[in-house]
Amino acid sequence: MSEYLAVLTRRSIRWAKLLQGRRRVDRNLKVKRYVRKGVLNEHRPLVWMVCSGAQEQMDRNPGYYQSLLDTHHEPKLEESIRTDLHRTFPDNIYFRKSAEPCLQKALYNVLVAYGHHNKAVGYCQGMNFIAGYLILVSKDEETSFWLMEALLSRILPDYYTPAMLGLKTDQEVLGELVRLKAPAVWKLMQDQGVMWTLVVSRWFICLFIDVLPVETVLRIWDCLFYEGSKILFRVALTLIRHHQQEIAEAQNLPDVCERFKRITRGAFVEDCHTFMQKIFQEPGSLSMATVSKLRESCRARIIADES
Repeated sequence: MSEYLAVLTRRSIRWAKLLQGRRRVDRNLKVKRYVRKGVLNEHRPLVWMVCSGAQEQMDRNPGYYQSLLDTHHEPKLEESIRTDLHRTFPDNIYFRKSAEPCLQKALYNVLVAYGHHNKAVGYCQGMNFIAGYLILVSKDEETSFWLMEALLSRILPDYYTPAMLGLKTDQEVLGELVRLKAPAVWKLMQDQGVMWTLVVSRWFICLFIDVLPVETVLRIWDCLFYEGSKILFRVALTLIRHHQQEIAEAQNLPDVCERFKRITRGAFVEDCHTFMQKIFQEPGSLSMATVSKLRESCRARIIADES
């Protein structure tokens, strides 16, 4: 931690110099480099909002969030959200009923508003953790709503729809990328008949929340809001490639699942600064064109299998 504090101090000076008190962030190579090296907590809401396009959407729709809260709420939507409120970060002091203010109310508002905004999605499990993280970082309901809208509607479309086609597709895309970049693991998965959804669905649904350490997740999200969804593949591939020998030695299905859990813990992921450098080195080149092409073929295969 003492080493990381030195990194944070350096980054703080650089970010202050870059922003100079402005509420604007340009998209260029310098900013991309800064984002990859970590956004300071105090600047995260601004950087995430601007880089994801959420700020533009919020500016275009003044009063929209409040209008969603003022509308008549679907009882079914309310009930499913209320059921998950106490399950959201139960160990976090800000989400306890005794907290002042208790963030459960803000969480409920953001989820209800999003459920009305995107009726095709409504509410499904996993969204509570994402909204909770956004509220903890931004400390503002409306900001959290628009960041969630950017994530679920544009950065990760079809992840949280009832059919979860985007999520299923990306799990298969990861499988194809592992076949290319960590063939020993791909072979093991084939030989043991393990479906990717068994071992990585939580990585994708929760965007690594409660999978990796908090600071590491925040650093991943910095890049997710700036560079888009291919960051999730970079993280997953780095975890798998770095531990491919350990995974490849698994003897059976429970053993495979246990090893996939184990690789998300320990010094490798706790040292978030080095880990973030690794995700841009270890998997090698990974263009959005490659990801898009794989998504196309995997999506077509899933639709054909389900029809």
